[in-house]
Amino acid sequence: KQKTNEQVVITKEIIVERDNVKTALEELKKQYEDLRTDNEDLQREIDEKKAYIEELLKEAEKHKNDAAVIAKLKKETETLRQIMKGYVRTIDSLNTLNQKLVEEKKIVEKKLGEKELTINEMAKKQEELKSTIEKGSILSCSNIKVVAVQLKRGGKKESETSRAKKADKIKVSFTLGENKIAKPGPRDIYIRVMTPDGKEMAKEYSDLYKFTFNKTSSGYFAGTETIQYANAQMDVVVYCEGSEPFVPGTYIIDIVCDGVVIGNTTLKLD
Repeated sequence: KQKTNEQVVITKEIIVERDNVKTALEELKKQYEDLRTDNEDLQREIDEKKAYIEELLKEAEKHKNDAAVIAKLKKETETLRQIMKGYVRTIDSLNTLNQKLVEEKKIVEKKLGEKELTINEMAKKQEELKSTIEKGSILSCSNIKVVAVQLKRGGKKESETSRAKKADKIKVSFTLGENKIAKPGPRDIYIRVMTPDGKEMAKEYSDLYKFTFNKTSSGYFAGTETIQYANAQMDVVVYCEGSEPFVPGTYIIDIVCDGVVIGNTTLKLD
């Protein structure tokens, strides 16, 4: 009887924690809904995060008695909150720079009226100011597609599968957006995968597979790829694998570049 009472107490604690996570997700959803920007790429990312929060709310309701899943959702909620803070800073910066452009334009027009600037100098000044209101150096991510694959012929051939017991790897495909002010050159892309039982997936749990994201968070990556970014849109594919067989359930996937989560999605295996 005592054990039963303890189980009841634990279940109640899980439900309370689930309710807290749901409340936090609902508040986060409203905050994302309040974010508005004229930058199409940034607004698309914000809309994707809102849809992702909806998926997490469904997961919270579906696994209301699963402590591991609730703990996983709580961690993902904090990650989304940090991403949102970054969006707020970016939008504020764009608004500030846009206002600066307006003021600079007035000065340029005044000087032009006073014949202190040539037409070519004005055009150059406007072009320089226009470049400052482009989106920051953080790369954007879109067209995310995640599938499980079964390898055949020694890995030379692959086929998609929705069955956990047949899956050998997770294939993550996405598009990095054009960003003219980002520094060109090598970029390390990391894929962080949370398994249905709330664990980080990794080929091995050593420092070789450890990385840092969102400045203060650290964890293990399931896949990585070094790409040569040339400030233009490019497609990227990363394969992920773990040290244990795949299990049925929902996998949460984060795409990380330059220490920042730039995209995320989920994958369900039967």
